[in-house]
Amino acid sequence: MKRLLAQGAEAKIYLENSKIIKNRIKKNYRISEIDKELRKLRTRAEARLLERANRNKVNVPKVLEIDEEKNVLELEFIDGEKIRDYLDNNRDSKIFSKIGEQIKRLHQANITHGDLTTSNMIFKGNKVFLIDFGLGNYSEKDEDKAVDLHVLKECLTSKHYSISEQCWREFLKTYKEKSILKRLKIVERRGKYRH
Repeated sequence: MKRLLAQGAEAKIYLENSKIIKNRIKKNYRISEIDKELRKLRTRAEARLLERANRNKVNVPKVLEIDEEKNVLELEFIDGEKIRDYLDNNRDSKIFSKIGEQIKRLHQANITHGDLTTSNMIFKGNKVFLIDFGLGNYSEKDEDKAVDLHVLKECLTSKHYSISEQCWREFLKTYKEKSILKRLKIVERRGKYRH
């Protein structure tokens, strides 16, 4: 039985036989040949990022199958609680030391997630898993990694305001990538002037 779990701008996510089926949506505003090629490239790129993350000991869903013709990615289903809900229910800021460890490994592997929010993290069996690499990239730049952290920090202050400072303190205990944290300050200053 196939069940729709989520639908974003880029893809529909289904649960079928304890597997995640990620189907990239056709964009009617794009020329169909270009659309097909883009979806194929993005499907392949996401699979590669997940495989690279996995090799670098980041907790991510395993890639089970790629169908480039249908733009479908079949992934392991991580049956746990979204960190967003876990924080709302438990107010446990200490979980962010685990999150810091995972993101540090991700960035050391030169992968940026692109959408580091508590909705794209799952807590299962005392482990934090990072999910949804649809906006992910390969990057060696501190700037790109700092933008990743900026998104996470913004998510904390907007969605988990009452414990955001404690969460960030826990995160910093394990993340410890000095040059990226230094770059984050520049990114944050830029953000302030934009408003």
